[in-house]
Amino acid sequence: MDENQVFPVDNEDDDVVVTLNLDDGSEVTCEILTIFEVDDKDYIVLLPLDENGEPNAEGEVYIYKYFEDEEGTPSLDNIDSDEEYATVSARFEEILADASDDE
Repeated sequence: MDENQVFPVDNEDDDVVVTLNLDDGSEVTCEILTIFEVDDKDYIVLLPLDENGEPNAEGEVYIYKYFEDEEGTPSLDNIDSDEEYATVSARFEEILADASDDE
Protein backbone atom coordinates (compact mmCIF):
# COMPACT_ATOMS: atom_id res chain seq x y z
CA MET A 1 0.00 0.00 0.00
CA ASP A 2 1.55 3.29 -1.12
CA GLU A 3 -0.78 5.52 0.85
CA ASN A 4 -0.40 6.22 4.52
CA GLN A 5 -3.53 6.77 6.55
CA VAL A 6 -3.39 9.44 9.21
CA PHE A 7 -4.82 8.72 12.63
CA PRO A 8 -4.36 10.97 15.65
CA VAL A 9 -2.86 9.06 18.55
CA ASP A 10 -4.50 11.12 21.29
CA ASN A 11 -7.37 13.53 20.64
CA GLU A 12 -6.66 15.28 23.97
CA ASP A 13 -3.09 16.13 22.90
CA ASP A 14 -2.29 19.45 21.24
CA ASP A 15 0.43 17.82 19.14
CA VAL A 16 -1.22 15.39 16.75
CA VAL A 17 1.04 12.43 16.04
CA VAL A 18 0.82 9.95 13.16
CA THR A 19 2.70 6.78 12.32
CA LEU A 20 4.02 6.39 8.78
CA ASN A 21 4.72 3.02 7.20
CA LEU A 22 7.81 3.58 5.06
CA ASP A 23 8.61 1.76 1.81
CA ASP A 24 11.35 -0.25 3.57
CA GLY A 25 8.80 -1.70 6.00
CA SER A 26 9.87 0.43 8.95
CA GLU A 27 7.60 2.79 10.87
CA VAL A 28 8.30 6.33 11.98
CA THR A 29 6.22 8.46 14.35
CA CYS A 30 5.76 12.07 13.24
CA GLU A 31 4.18 15.22 14.62
CA ILE A 32 1.91 17.13 12.23
CA LEU A 33 3.41 20.61 11.81
CA THR A 34 0.90 22.07 9.36
CA ILE A 35 -1.53 21.38 6.53
CA PHE A 36 -1.69 23.98 3.78
CA GLU A 37 -2.95 24.48 0.24
CA VAL A 38 -1.03 25.09 -2.99
CA ASP A 39 -2.84 25.25 -6.35
CA ASP A 40 -6.07 23.82 -4.90
CA LYS A 41 -4.28 20.78 -3.42
CA ASP A 42 -3.64 20.13 0.25
CA TYR A 43 -0.21 19.22 1.61
CA ILE A 44 0.93 18.12 5.06
CA VAL A 45 4.27 18.65 6.77
CA LEU A 46 5.39 16.00 9.25
CA LEU A 47 8.26 16.22 11.73
CA PRO A 48 9.80 12.78 12.42
CA LEU A 49 10.26 12.08 16.12
CA ASP A 50 13.02 10.03 17.73
CA GLU A 51 12.42 7.03 19.99
CA ASN A 52 11.84 9.42 22.94
CA GLY A 53 9.15 11.37 21.12
CA GLU A 54 11.47 14.35 20.56
CA PRO A 55 11.95 16.12 17.18
CA ASN A 56 14.79 14.65 15.12
CA ALA A 57 18.11 16.42 15.65
CA GLU A 58 18.54 17.28 11.97
CA GLY A 59 15.24 19.17 11.78
CA GLU A 60 14.24 17.00 8.81
CA VAL A 61 10.57 17.15 7.74
CA TYR A 62 8.46 15.06 5.39
CA ILE A 63 6.03 16.71 2.97
CA TYR A 64 3.16 14.73 1.42
CA LYS A 65 -0.04 15.34 -0.49
CA TYR A 66 -2.95 15.27 1.95
CA PHE A 67 -6.52 14.29 1.14
CA GLU A 68 -9.60 12.75 2.67
CA ASP A 69 -11.71 9.99 1.12
CA GLU A 70 -15.51 9.99 0.84
CA GLU A 71 -15.83 8.93 4.49
CA GLY A 72 -13.51 11.73 5.64
CA THR A 73 -10.60 9.40 6.41
CA PRO A 74 -7.36 11.38 6.02
CA SER A 75 -4.64 9.89 3.81
CA LEU A 76 -1.23 10.80 2.43
CA ASP A 77 0.39 10.29 -0.94
CA ASN A 78 3.83 11.02 -2.35
CA ILE A 79 4.50 14.19 -4.32
CA ASP A 80 5.15 12.96 -7.86
CA SER A 81 7.31 15.60 -9.52
CA ASP A 82 10.39 17.58 -8.52
CA GLU A 83 8.68 20.75 -9.77
CA GLU A 84 5.64 20.19 -7.57
CA TYR A 85 7.89 19.39 -4.59
CA ALA A 86 9.92 22.58 -5.16
CA THR A 87 6.75 24.69 -5.29
CA VAL A 88 5.33 23.12 -2.14
CA SER A 89 8.65 23.36 -0.28
CA ALA A 90 8.94 27.05 -1.15
CA ARG A 91 5.44 27.67 0.20
CA PHE A 92 6.32 25.83 3.42
CA GLU A 93 9.44 28.01 3.79
CA GLU A 94 7.18 31.08 3.46
CA ILE A 95 4.89 29.70 6.17
CA LEU A 96 7.91 29.15 8.46
CA ALA A 97 9.17 32.69 7.80
CA ASP A 98 5.73 34.16 8.52
CA ALA A 99 5.49 32.17 11.76
CA SER A 100 8.89 33.35 12.96
CA ASP A 101 7.98 36.95 12.10
CA ASP A 102 4.86 36.61 14.26
CA GLU A 103 6.87 35.52 17.31
